[in-house]
Amino acid sequence: MGDFDLGGLGVLAMSLVTTWGVRVAGAIAVLLIGRWVAARIRYGVRAGLERRQTDETLSPFLSGIAYWLTMAFVVVAVLGLFGIPTASLVAVLGAAGLAVGLALQGTLSHFAAGVMLLVFRPFRVGDLVEVGGDVGKVAEIGIFSMVLNTTDNVRTIIPNSEVWGKPIKNYTANETRRVDMVIGVGYEDDLSLVKETIERVVRADERVLTDPEARVAVSNLGDSSVDFVVRPWCTPDDYWDVRFDLTRRIKEELEGAGCSIPFPQRDVHLFQASSAA
Repeated sequence: MGDFDLGGLGVLAMSLVTTWGVRVAGAIAVLLIGRWVAARIRYGVRAGLERRQTDETLSPFLSGIAYWLTMAFVVVAVLGLFGIPTASLVAVLGAAGLAVGLALQGTLSHFAAGVMLLVFRPFRVGDLVEVGGDVGKVAEIGIFSMVLNTTDNVRTIIPNSEVWGKPIKNYTANETRRVDMVIGVGYEDDLSLVKETIERVVRADERVLTDPEARVAVSNLGDSSVDFVVRPWCTPDDYWDVRFDLTRRIKEELEGAGCSIPFPQRDVHLFQASSAA
């Protein structure tokens, strides 16, 4: 009886080893091969993104997503080898993913906007931009938010969803920028002299570009002045220095040429009422 039981146990053990040993060996092989394939996919995705000069923040993130998605398929395949119903497991994981997505929809919107910003690159680190009502230099572009140093040197963190999908002004994207100025002179002044004086001041500034050519013209007959538009071109780095210096120099030269720079005036007429009234 004991021999019979021992023999049966040996047969059962041999059957288990034969059945499950093959499955375990196959699962280990699938896991190792799948991990190697996932690593190659991650390397290929990252190399491709780097060749396309994709942002350094985005390349490792997307390659990591590719790796873990591949590993998820590998794990499902391994579980299938052990007879575990993967269809129900995938359904459970999908439901869990949907629940997590609904709970984190705000965060996911920031992430999606961050991916769009890093892929399409409407601005780069160091650019002077206007986003979300703030103007400043871009200090950092992240997956979920961007960091902006405003013109008064205040560090501002803006969620990416507040940036993408709204107007973005990039003041340093182009090689040139136009300075728009309005200069008012008196109605009694010689307009030809005014124009020549302004053009001389603009030409004397070495930071003003000759191509495109600066524009000086009468634009408006105001209540108290004749308004000239002054539109020189310069590089984005020289914009504010050119604007400030030209404003001062134009005023000094116009006054030196005998021209007036009027300011709004109002005439008040007083009438003496008669004693009879």
